[in-house]
Amino acid sequence: MFLCGIAAAQEFPARTVHLIVPYTPGTGADILARLLGPRLSERWNVAVVTENKAGATGNIGADFVARSAADGYTLLFVATSFGTTPAVMRVPFDPVKDFVPVALVATSGLVVVVNPQVAARSMRELIELVKREPGKLHYSSPGNGGPQHLAMELLKLETGMNIVHVPYKSAAGALADLVGGHVQATIAAVQTAQPQVLAGKLRAVGVMSAERSQAFPEVPTLKEQGLPGLEVETWYGAFAPAGTPEQVVGKLNSELNLLLEDRAMREFLAKQGMAPAGGPPGRLGALVKSELARWTRVVNAAGIKAD
Repeated sequence: MFLCGIAAAQEFPARTVHLIVPYTPGTGADILARLLGPRLSERWNVAVVTENKAGATGNIGADFVARSAADGYTLLFVATSFGTTPAVMRVPFDPVKDFVPVALVATSGLVVVVNPQVAARSMRELIELVKREPGKLHYSSPGNGGPQHLAMELLKLETGMNIVHVPYKSAAGALADLVGGHVQATIAAVQTAQPQVLAGKLRAVGVMSAERSQAFPEVPTLKEQGLPGLEVETWYGAFAPAGTPEQVVGKLNSELNLLLEDRAMREFLAKQGMAPAGGPPGRLGALVKSELARWTRVVNAAGIKAD
């Protein structure tokens, strides 16, 4: 068995590799897969094809990969929802048992933004404002149970804010109504919010990453504002079906890490508001387990139900 695994790794890849993205084109995971795929193809001299299998908050594509042959030729490229959705709804797969982590590819920060008419210039001031007017202010999100929704619910649990959730069907809709003043706040990916903040249509009051964001160097983190333990980042990772030979996973991990060290790759990711991650497969595996535990606690405490 061990020798067969070594042989498989030595021969891999000998045919087309499929990168399955369980979201629509243009999303962060899709951008990464289409960026990395051609470079892997050049290195391996085989076709590397990105396929979108969107639907059911990523569950359709993830289930497809979980049921695929465990040989390294079908990989899953996912985002943060892989660790949040199972906390909100029943999924047709086990995110830990049905997959083996390959690599944490990149991370991206989240930022709390408000409409400029809101009298808050920091996260602390927003919390105080909401507490003075409980239940009167509203925040938008791209959808019920998504990462942005759960991040705000985490803030509410830890700070005692009473701000009302208004779910939308997309990040664009959530931001558009915030700009229009129909809601007062939201949490968004830094690259999504940056154009509106720079144009003066929104105000950033705090970033949720451990360090300040290059997109908003003047905006303090929540920790800097006296709110430790509330770091939340979006992340992107690659998985293979459970049972994929360890040697094949190791080769995939090494190849992705090598690409993430490339200067042009890092510059492109920075323009997308992302930071390259990398590291051993275990880094991604540990992240998923911690995410599942964290968001299950938030969902249960906040009483969040699937649509």
